[in-house]
Amino acid sequence: MSDRGIYIHIPFCDGKCPYCDFYSHRPDDGELDQYTDFLCENMHRLLPEGITADTLYFGGGTPSLLGARRLVRIKKAVEKNAVLSDPEITVEVNPSRQDTDFEMLFQNGFNRLSFGLQSANDKELMALGRRHSVDDVRCCVKAAQKSGFDNISLDLMLCTPHQTTESLMRSIDFCNDLGACHISAYILKIEQGTRFYDIKDTLSLPDDDSQADMYLAMCDRMEENGYIQYEVSNFSKKGRESRHNLKYWHDEEYIGIGPSAHSFYNSRRYYYSRSMQDFYEIKTIDDGTGGGRDEYIMLALRLSQGVIFQKYRERFNEELPKEYIDRAKSLSGTGYLTADDNAIRLTKKGFLVSNAIISRILDE
Repeated sequence: MSDRGIYIHIPFCDGKCPYCDFYSHRPDDGELDQYTDFLCENMHRLLPEGITADTLYFGGGTPSLLGARRLVRIKKAVEKNAVLSDPEITVEVNPSRQDTDFEMLFQNGFNRLSFGLQSANDKELMALGRRHSVDDVRCCVKAAQKSGFDNISLDLMLCTPHQTTESLMRSIDFCNDLGACHISAYILKIEQGTRFYDIKDTLSLPDDDSQADMYLAMCDRMEENGYIQYEVSNFSKKGRESRHNLKYWHDEEYIGIGPSAHSFYNSRRYYYSRSMQDFYEIKTIDDGTGGGRDEYIMLALRLSQGVIFQKYRERFNEELPKEYIDRAKSLSGTGYLTADDNAIRLTKKGFLVSNAIISRILDE
């Protein structure tokens, strides 16, 4: 079994963005210390005994809200209860906070940062309810680079209020000019339970055809700037893919810690509910078995490399079902995928309708 990944959810934010449906809240007085203390004191219960991992990811929420000292404490607690093997250690950072001690993080083994840029246009940021400016991001990234970080990812959102294809191109160029080696770019989804859902009829958003045009234009601009698309929504300079996120798409095992965090371990899936109290009582919910062939295929088809038959054979000790290959080959002339004797891969156009294509292949 390959090394696992470890994900730690930090469920705190300064405020809730109107599009966000992740589990988070504004911390009460003392809650940051309470949560940090709980993680450090109970890490031996939260991690399987003897686990070896090569990625550690602090997500949220806003992990940087904890501050460098608390994050370092949690990392050291992980190291006492797990073997970290040449790890990629990532922290998500809110670029509106100028007081993150990047030097302390870097000196204590953190080696990757993910900044929530979303847009390099202040008007678009305001429409998204973000509390940072473009200059804030520039200052934060440069401070991180000065402290030694050279593995920096920036998040972008597509098809947001006031965004145009031209402004999106400028945002991509901004990331490249700033030296980001990884970009995650997601199409805005209006999720139930968010502020945007409540006002969805008042939002001026592009239609499906315009979204598709914007996505394909983005893919072309990324390539022009030297970013390789390795997943539906993720692009990186050569060799700078997110090792942690690749575990999800390769259907490899990982441990999730924190309210709403999911795990896949020993072929079982389980998760914590969206409840601080349940997490403090370490109550997990069983979510059945994982790692089956259809799950593997579904996740692999999110990757540009697609389903490689040899890797499938090594994983399951059997050939990829012929009916799956035949269904894929029947779609080869559509421009949505390529299928030969070695692999099935979706094209950029195919990524836009991936759910429908995957269902067709699996005959679901």
